[in-house]
Amino acid sequence: MSTTLTDTLQHWINNAAYSAPERTGKIYNPATGNVTRTVQLASKETTEVAIAAATAAFPKWRDTSLARRTAIMFNFRQLLVERKGELAAIITAEHGKVLDDALGEVARGLEVVELACNAPYLLKGDYSQNASTGVDVQSLRQPVGVSAIISPFNFPAMVPLWFFPVAIASGNTVVLKPSEKDPSAAIWLAQLFAEAGLPEGVLNVVHGDKESVDTLLTDPRVNSISFVGSTPIAQYVYSTGTAHGKRVQAFGGAKNHMLVLPDADLELAADMAVNAGFGAAGERCMAISVVVALDSIADELVDKIAQRAKGLRVGDGTRGCDMGPLITGEHKAKVAGYIDAGITAGAELVVDGRTGTVDAQGEGFFLHPTLFDKVGTDMSIYTDEIFGPVLSVVRVESFNEGIELINASPYGNGTAIFTNDGGAARRFEDEIQVGMVGVNVPIPVPVGYHSFGGWKASLFGDQHAYGPEGFKFFTRNKVVTKRWLDPSHGGINLGFPQND
Repeated sequence: MSTTLTDTLQHWINNAAYSAPERTGKIYNPATGNVTRTVQLASKETTEVAIAAATAAFPKWRDTSLARRTAIMFNFRQLLVERKGELAAIITAEHGKVLDDALGEVARGLEVVELACNAPYLLKGDYSQNASTGVDVQSLRQPVGVSAIISPFNFPAMVPLWFFPVAIASGNTVVLKPSEKDPSAAIWLAQLFAEAGLPEGVLNVVHGDKESVDTLLTDPRVNSISFVGSTPIAQYVYSTGTAHGKRVQAFGGAKNHMLVLPDADLELAADMAVNAGFGAAGERCMAISVVVALDSIADELVDKIAQRAKGLRVGDGTRGCDMGPLITGEHKAKVAGYIDAGITAGAELVVDGRTGTVDAQGEGFFLHPTLFDKVGTDMSIYTDEIFGPVLSVVRVESFNEGIELINASPYGNGTAIFTNDGGAARRFEDEIQVGMVGVNVPIPVPVGYHSFGGWKASLFGDQHAYGPEGFKFFTRNKVVTKRWLDPSHGGINLGFPQND
């Protein structure tokens, strides 16, 4: 397999590069601000070529034995383990996150590949013998068909790996539309899967924007849609896809809170607030963007967080820095605008991330960690998903007020509580209206054999990603009721069948 990346990134259809005369977009190295290559942006016609390839490949792949599918998945897993450093370097070059973070992203994606290697067990059905006299009932899980995956820029490898290994192991074929901002990781993964033995047409990659997305949402040959992105776009994807008869899971935005109680280890809480707030420059849907601190410990906690934030080394992700750049210059300007808005609204700016020394060559799209205290719940830095290294501290008087504040959020993706009180933690787990909860764990992303997904405006659809729910999403349940008659059957009976 060649992993040489050309100056213009092409699509991947039927296990080969596919090119068409169409629009292109720019891919930047966020650490330098330089354009490193261009990417083709698929037209409706090119997207339809990929859909046609997946449609043609589906019948044969659906009928491929579980043993064969699993063997290919094991091959893919082994190649990914051996070459994960290559993939991490691609992620750092195009997204900007530091290399250790990129390696962590690959490792979390690998968890789902390993889950998919267990597909024969997860796909087996149920059987009831003699449910009625001489009647047996069997349930089957069968693939849905062509599955489209639309993934975001912030996890160019991990999020696709949440979906396509499960979809493919279940017998589906896939069209993957990665973010056009950092699309090379998706091509690299598709090439690696082909090297592992995946047949032509089973995994196809098209780059693009709204034109390709709308084609995937409306084409009648596409049976399911998996999307991760902002809430407004998730709503659009869900409503458009379901209106065209598709099964849709659309993961939206977040505003994740971390409640710190007076009995918590404040050194640990401060460390975790910095890790979860500023890792990947805050470009995580599971980032902690709000620390909810009880008044009695708020001053001390804010001081500890500020000390740590000021000590972070910001720069090129290949240089051993703590935090890298934002994805684009436009996004940097948007996040900086939120900092201005927070000051105007009257929040106390404790650490200003708009200035500071950067360890990088060139301009880059850098902001330093920013910390606000005494943030009001009506301020835009609280209400909006900023998706950058901006951490807000909201003060509350009681545990009850903290729970009420978190539950009032329109989002319900992730949350955490820091405490040494088991009773408080248990009550928090029970009462909080959020899909993923951490107890002294700031980023509670479930391991691969559980399932990922939030509540409220953070998820549109019924099934979560990967884990048992991922296999349910990519399959349909079929129940077969059967009777094998023996020579003594009683002949014709026009009455309604009864269990006896």
